[in-house]
Amino acid sequence: MRSSRSITVHGPEELDAPLTRAWHRAMDASPEYANPFLAPEFTAGVGRHRTGTRVRVAVLREGGEPVGFLPHERGPLGVGRAIGLGLSDCQALVHLPGVTWETRELLRACGLALFEFDHLVAQQQPFAAHVTGTFASPVVDLGPGDGTDYPRWLRATYPGLARTVLKKERRLGRDLGEVRFAADERDPRMLRRLMAWKSAQYRRTGRMDRFARPWIVDLADDLFRQREEHFTGVLSVLYAGDRPVAAHFGPRSRTVLAAWFTAYDPQPRSYSPGLLMHLRMAEAARRDGVRVIDSGRGDKEYKDWLKTRDLRVGEGFATRPHPVAAAHRLWRGPVRGLRNTVLAHPRLREPADRLLKTAGTLRTGRAAGALARTRTH
Repeated sequence: MRSSRSITVHGPEELDAPLTRAWHRAMDASPEYANPFLAPEFTAGVGRHRTGTRVRVAVLREGGEPVGFLPHERGPLGVGRAIGLGLSDCQALVHLPGVTWETRELLRACGLALFEFDHLVAQQQPFAAHVTGTFASPVVDLGPGDGTDYPRWLRATYPGLARTVLKKERRLGRDLGEVRFAADERDPRMLRRLMAWKSAQYRRTGRMDRFARPWIVDLADDLFRQREEHFTGVLSVLYAGDRPVAAHFGPRSRTVLAAWFTAYDPQPRSYSPGLLMHLRMAEAARRDGVRVIDSGRGDKEYKDWLKTRDLRVGEGFATRPHPVAAAHRLWRGPVRGLRNTVLAHPRLREPADRLLKTAGTLRTGRAAGALARTRTH
C-alpha cells in the first residue's frame, strides 16, 4: 500500500497537458473511475460556469509524480463539496491502484473544514468512516458491439419488453411517421428542445427546474461541444418522421455513458417514447464501444426495467475538527435524513410525490393564466 507524499491544489485552468494525461491514466487504470463525471473535462466545465464556489483540484503526488486527483468546490468558510454536487452521478478521488490518503490531511491541504458528497464511489476506503448512507445506483451492462441488428438485440436482451416495445414503435411509425434514431445529434436546437421539455416536466412534477439556472444551461451547452477521447457530450434524439419525440443528453467516456437528462414530448406519451429512446440509445452505445450505462442514483421504474445490476454510492460528510464542519452537519444532516426517509418508504414517497405534482399543476396553471392575460393586453 502506497501513501501520498505531497498534495498541491490547483484551479482547473492550471491543469496542463501532463497533468490531464496523468488524470486520464488514473481513470483508465480502474473501471470504477471510468465514469465521465470523473473526467477532468467535466471539472473544467463546472469551473467555467458554476457561480458561488471556487472549483479546485487536489493533486496527490508520490515521488513527484501525480497519482491522484480530487476535484471539488470550495465555498465560503472552507465548506467543500464534490464537483458538480446536485448534478454529478459519480464522485471520487481518482487515483492509480494502491494509492491511499489520510482524510484530515487531505482536507487540511485543500483548506476545507469538510467535504460533502452524495454519489461517492464505494471503493473510496479512506472516506468510508464518513459515509452516512449508501444507495443503489442502477447500471446497464452492454454486450460487445457485434453488429447484431436492433430487433434481434432487443429480443435477446429484454425478452419481456421486446414484443410490447416493438409493437409501440411500429404504431408510432404508422401514426406519426417513420421512426428514426439519431445517436449523436449535433443540432444545438435539439438540445434546446430537450431543455424545454425537461423544464416543463420539472414544473409538472413540482421539482426544481434545473434549467431555470443559467449556469446549468451554459454548462450543458459547453459539454455538448466537447469531443474528447475521455469525455464527449452526447445528445440522442428519437424522431417520428421529422418530429422529435424524445431526447437524452449526457456525457460519455471511452467505456461509460452517463444517463443524465432525459425528456420527451408529452403529447405522444402513449407510445412510451422515453422508453423507446432509452433502448435505442443502449443499442447504439453498445455498437460504439460503450460497456456500461450508468443510470445514476434514484428510483425510476424504467431504471428497474433496464438495469442489469446496482452499484453502491455513498452519501456523507468527510470532516476534520472545525466549528464550521460541526455547524454544517447540524444544518444539512437532518434535511438529508428526512429526504432519504421519504424516498425509502413507498407509503411516504407516494403521498409526497402526489403533493409535489399537485403543486406543480397549480404552478403551471398560474403561469399559463398569466401568459394568457399578457397576450390579451
